Amino acid sequence: MSSVEPNAIPLAVRTAAAPRRAWTRLFRSRTAVIGLSLILLWVVLAALAPILPLPSPTAQDAMAMADPTPSAGHWLGTDILGRDILARLIFGARTVLVVAPLSVAVAMVAGIALGMLAGYFGGWIEALVDRFSDLVLAFPVLILYVILIANVGASVLNIVIATTIASAPGIGRIVRGLVLDLKQQEYVAAARLRAESTFYIMVFELLPNCRGPLLVDACLRIGYTIITIGILGFLGLGLPPPNPDWGGMVRETTTVINVWPLMSIAPSVAIVSLVLGFNLLADGMREAWKP
Repeated sequence: MSSVEPNAIPLAVRTAAAPRRAWTRLFRSRTAVIGLSLILLWVVLAALAPILPLPSPTAQDAMAMADPTPSAGHWLGTDILGRDILARLIFGARTVLVVAPLSVAVAMVAGIALGMLAGYFGGWIEALVDRFSDLVLAFPVLILYVILIANVGASVLNIVIATTIASAPGIGRIVRGLVLDLKQQEYVAAARLRAESTFYIMVFELLPNCRGPLLVDACLRIGYTIITIGILGFLGLGLPPPNPDWGGMVRETTTVINVWPLMSIAPSVAIVSLVLGFNLLADGMREAWKP
């Protein structure tokens, strides 16, 4: 009876149960569950924002202007323009939870494409991708963001473009390193013997084996992007008013922070809690997808 080397078995068959085991370990991780709970809290609040008993985030209450005292009409008080702080927090979460994951998703697609091409083909393609990566990574990320946003203007599309340009090279290098090792495995050689196309080998043989590190990296990058969006808002380069912007909320209260600290503390805690959620989820994923 002939035997078959495990590494020569197609990846789709050889690791059919691996994702299920990884997800089971993930939901048994206390760290991951805490992180996911923090994320889901903001997701639920953002989704229910239109039906919650809250005033409009742009409505101004002249009678309660800059009043930090919680009341039935303003649970966290109002900012210096008389706008409800809680409403702006929750509606601001809608913006963050769309812009940050969308930006990272586009950057992941671009980075995976660059890394796959560089790692699989090597040669002049790898050299070209490396030179592009060196050029982008030579700039501090925040400065690169500021340069791009300051020159093209603040909008959701421009933030996505800036994130893609700043993040894709780093993602590409991660994928390139993984592919350089994975393409030497016997199941890739077996796919070539079956006359599978290069596209098939990349997408169905190599990419699934990069899943764990890329999911962890994506969670961490979403957290970094949330911080960056907050910094851009604080610098006045975030979404244009009157859109609720957590970083912009902190900036608007810097002149009265000694008198009404809650105006600054509330959005700061919101940023910290959401970033912490993604970081804890990434730690749980790292353990769940550990070989």
